[in-house]
Parts: sequence; C-alpha cells; structure tokens
Amino acid sequence: MSSPPVKRALISVSDKEGLSEFAAGLVEVGVEIYSTGGTRRHLEESGLSIKDVAEYTGFPEMMDGRVKTLHPRIFAGLLCRFDREDDMQSLVEHDISTFELIVVNLYPFQQTIAREGVTQAEAIEQIDIGGPSLVRAAAKNHKFVNIVTDKGQYDRVLSEIKDSGTTSLETRFALASDAFAMTADYDAAISDYFISQSGTAESSVESSDDAFADTISVELKRSAVLRYGENPHQKAAVYEQLGISGPSLVRAKQLNGKELSYNNLLDLDAAYNIAQSYTDPAVSVIKHNNPCGAAVADNIAEATKNAMAGDPLSAFGSVLGFNQQVDEAAAEVLAEPGLFIEAIAAPSFSSAAVEILTTRPKWKANVRLMEMGDGRLSAGDGQLRQIAGALLLQDGDTLADAYDEWQVVTEAQLDESLEGELRFAWQIVRHIKYNAIAICRNRSLVGAGAGQMSRVDSVEISIRKAGDRVQGAVLSSDAFFPFPDSIHAAADAGIAAIIQPGGSRRDDEVIAACNERGIPMVFTGRRHFKH
Repeated sequence: MSSPPVKRALISVSDKEGLSEFAAGLVEVGVEIYSTGGTRRHLEESGLSIKDVAEYTGFPEMMDGRVKTLHPRIFAGLLCRFDREDDMQSLVEHDISTFELIVVNLYPFQQTIAREGVTQAEAIEQIDIGGPSLVRAAAKNHKFVNIVTDKGQYDRVLSEIKDSGTTSLETRFALASDAFAMTADYDAAISDYFISQSGTAESSVESSDDAFADTISVELKRSAVLRYGENPHQKAAVYEQLGISGPSLVRAKQLNGKELSYNNLLDLDAAYNIAQSYTDPAVSVIKHNNPCGAAVADNIAEATKNAMAGDPLSAFGSVLGFNQQVDEAAAEVLAEPGLFIEAIAAPSFSSAAVEILTTRPKWKANVRLMEMGDGRLSAGDGQLRQIAGALLLQDGDTLADAYDEWQVVTEAQLDESLEGELRFAWQIVRHIKYNAIAICRNRSLVGAGAGQMSRVDSVEISIRKAGDRVQGAVLSSDAFFPFPDSIHAAADAGIAAIIQPGGSRRDDEVIAACNERGIPMVFTGRRHFKH
C-alpha cells in the first residue's frame, strides 16, 4: 500500500525549542495533535488546540507524570500494520485511533549527570520510560509511522507533509535509524552511570576490586565531516563523546579562521591540555603534537613571549594553548612580524585581542581562534586508543605529583632557586612523546627531545635546541636513564640539575656520574612515558 496520510500526531518532548512552529505547521494542514503535561500546556499557550492524551485514553496521568502514555490505546495506534486487515479490525473493535507521527525527545539524563553535585535520586528521576517506549514502537513500525526525535528533523518532515500529506518511506526509515541510535546512546549512558555509581553511599550494589567495568559503551555523535585526515587521501570526521562535561573543541566557539583540520584538532587539544595543567598564567606551543615551547609567568603576555621564544624556528606555523584569557598584551606579542600562528585555543579572548589577531598579522584571515569556555575535563574521563580489533582504556596521566616524596639522591644538594624550575620541567615532560627530555630555564621550555629510539639522542637534540640557554638550566627525563652517558652529555653542556623517575638497574652508575660532575639529581619515583 502507499504511505498512509498523516492524520494524527502524538507530541511529548523535553526540549521544546522550535516545537510551537512545527506544531502550528501540522495544524495548518489538518493534523490532529495529542499531547501530555508540560508539552500540551506549552502548545496551548502558543494558541494551538491540543487533545489531551489522558482524555483520549480515559486514564489520568499519575505518579508525578511517570505514567502518561503507557497505555494500549496509544501503543496499538502506533504498532498497527495498515496493510493487515486483522490489525485494522482490532482498532475498530476497541475504538482506537492510529498515530502516523510521533514527536518525542527524552528526559535530559546525560545533561543531568554532567552537573556537578547531582545526586543519584536526581539522576534516576531523569531516566525516561515512556519516551523510549514510544520511540522504539514508532521506529519499529516505520513502514507506516514517522518518529521525530530531534528538532533538526522538523523542517524535512513538515515540508513533505505539506507537499503530499505524508512522507516517503526513505524519510521514515532515516528517522527510525536516528531514533534507534538515540535510544541506544541513552541506554548506554544510563548503564555507564550505574556502573560508575556501584559501591557509592546511595547504591546498594557491592563495589568491585576491579577498577574497570566488564563492559563499556562509548556514546559518539558525528560533529563534523573534515576536509581530510592526516593526509589528503584519507577521509575523516570528528565525533563528539556524549555525556562528557568540561571544555571540548567540538563544543568550542570558533571566533575566526578556516574550519579545523584533523591535525588542527589533535594539536589544539594537546596545546590546551598542557596549558591547563598549570595554575599560573601558562602558554604552550605545539608542533606536530609535541610542545616546542611552553612557559608560565606572572602574566599571560610574558608567558606568551617566553613560550614563543622556546624554539622560534619550530614555532612557525604552530598551534597555541592558553590557560587564561588572551588579552590585548598577549595578542600584541603574537602580532609581531615574523611569526605565523595556525590556531589558538583559550578559555576566552578579549575584544581587543580578537581585533588585533584578525586585522594585523599577515595570517589574520586564517588563524583559528577557539574559545573553549571555563572548566576542566576531569581526570576520571579516561583515555581510549584503538588497536586492531580492540580498544585500550587507561586513566589520563593527570595525577598531581607528590613533591614531598621527591628525593635528592646525589651528594650535591639542590639549590632552592631551582625547585620551581624542576617542578615546571617535570610537569612539561609528561606531555612530550616517549624518550622525552625537557630542558627548562626561567620556567620556560628551551629545548625538547622527543620520540627518539635512544634517550641519549633525545638529550643531544634538546641540548642543541637550547643552545646557549642550556647553561644553568635544568633537565627532566620522562623515564629513568639506562646508562650514565646522558648525564655526561648534560654536564658537558652546563645543566645545573636533573630530575628523573629513577628505577634503573644502573641507578648507582647514574648517581655516581652526577656525583663525579657535581650535579644534583632528584628521583620522583613516578614515570611519565607517553607513546
């Protein structure tokens, strides 16, 4: 049979944006609208005539609205097959009307659990029961029924109904596909929440010694299709992880520039996270996902200047992260001749900074300015990485360092003036790729060695990058030194102090090399290896 005309619609939504206009368009073409509770009142206040679901079912809403649409007169009208005589006869026998259009979005469970301090009772009350049931029933019967779950679908559906009194099967199938994806994400969020709450004071579920659940679900929604991936021949898209709070590039406000590329997203994320790991005004400079400059200072402009000076050659065409507003003074630093900035991520930009960055430099039209907003991603959000046929999950390397557990293991003791330098150097080295070496001076990264197969190669590269600034600087290493050769290279260059995790079988040889050269060395007891 042909697509049935849309005669009746059942509307019950949490998000009412754009609903009045959509419903008014339906009424214009003669569609009867049935609704419940707050949705019905909202539509009636818009001047629309709405039929009450409770009046139709003969059964009142109860339990503070927990029971509204869960009734045979609703679900029979949704699930009936228009091409089956026995189904249609059942409707006649029981005086049941058909519903050809269902408009439902669900209680905001994900938004509720993302709020700071939300209780289990508040979260559980936002678990929708009737909504998912309506959605699944209508989606199952999409051959005859339209299921609208997102305001972005309103225009398409209304346009088709106005044109022909119904919609195409292709449209109904697409709506059903989106509907099942929505309920799957919704149920996954609820499942993950309950797993995360196991063993808490409000829960009766016993806690497990295992820190990781037996199963996990990751809720993703496509945010954008990118021009290409790491290389032009690779297709790419970015998907937003739902239910995660805090700043994110996919939720950031872009103030200027071209659309973000795959590599821009990776570099901006790294740059912003590095800057956010410091409490003092901080700026990081990223090139190919490694910091080539970073600094903290008394103000953000000074931090900007020092970060850009860390490795000026590599900083050309770099991506920057700020942990404070980009103000006019910082923008003036970036607008100096000879610099080229691809993108900047910051909590905010002053109006003067935006004016400078978008009118003065040669790259003014192309620089991406990403306003991230306030807040931080929590340490518990975890990191997922894909390998063939599996995903790896780990906590982020965001645990604060226990400075009181650090030990000076050499005869030479540490000068107090170097303590702040070592803390800065130890914080930045965790963000540099494996076999990482960071040489720092005046709380600025002046030389980095990253991603080398040999640690001594990383030491030599970082010394070369630092140049004359290596004299009196400090050196940090993400993992232990397996041999004393790196110590001798650092001493020959003029390094004033070294910080590393310790833990090598040759620690005694490394300590002896420091003692021989009169260099203090600190063991932290914690490795920061980053692949």
